[in-house]
Amino acid sequence: MDKGAIVPLDTILYPIFRDLGLRMRNRIIWHFEHGLHCKNRFSGRYETILWFTKADDYVFNLDPVRVPQKYPGKKYFKGPKTGEYSCNPLGKNPGDLWIIPNVKSNHIEKTIHPCQFPVELIERLVLSLTREDDWVCDPFLGVGSTIIAAIRHGRKGVGAEIVPTYLDVARDRIEKELQGILKTRPMDRPVYDPIQAENGLAVAPWKAQKPSLQIKLLDSVPMNIKRRTYRENTGSVFAS
Repeated sequence: MDKGAIVPLDTILYPIFRDLGLRMRNRIIWHFEHGLHCKNRFSGRYETILWFTKADDYVFNLDPVRVPQKYPGKKYFKGPKTGEYSCNPLGKNPGDLWIIPNVKSNHIEKTIHPCQFPVELIERLVLSLTREDDWVCDPFLGVGSTIIAAIRHGRKGVGAEIVPTYLDVARDRIEKELQGILKTRPMDRPVYDPIQAENGLAVAPWKAQKPSLQIKLLDSVPMNIKRRTYRENTGSVFAS
């Protein structure tokens, strides 16, 4: 932000990296639902990830980061593969729009860091862009999410951080990861849907379903008239 104006850092960084001879392979949008609510502009709900390589010979492992197919039962309808399943059984390419919850107050990974990245976001990058036993470097280490993702998947991690309290938290989290007791959000867990979960808070109180007028009128009818109407319509008798 500069005096209330948005500064898109990725557009500033791109020409710098390009002039250094790096080649951009993807501009990934990380979308999340929660954050500060703005009053004078639309609330920001995404960040960008720029993926550059030094050459055309680079690492890209798609299979470990595939996501479930939308139509896994889809088949070829023509050609030599007619009738065969057309999708990859391991899943589909996640694309360049990643919907991953950010770390807020009720997130299982929440620490003292105000802008903490979720481990699963870094896991996807580590798995797809590095090989086992590679080094993963984070020059702005924060509370250690990058190193956690690296060692979790057989890589080695290194980083730098100037805030001592963040380093203390990072050391503690990394030690717990090495012990296998660090709690993080699983990569394969679907994003929470309050409507599917039938969370009562997802129903606006001013839109709550009201009893129909017909039910109200029926409740106001005397019982003897209800019996007579029911008998005339069905030929049966009911008792109450």
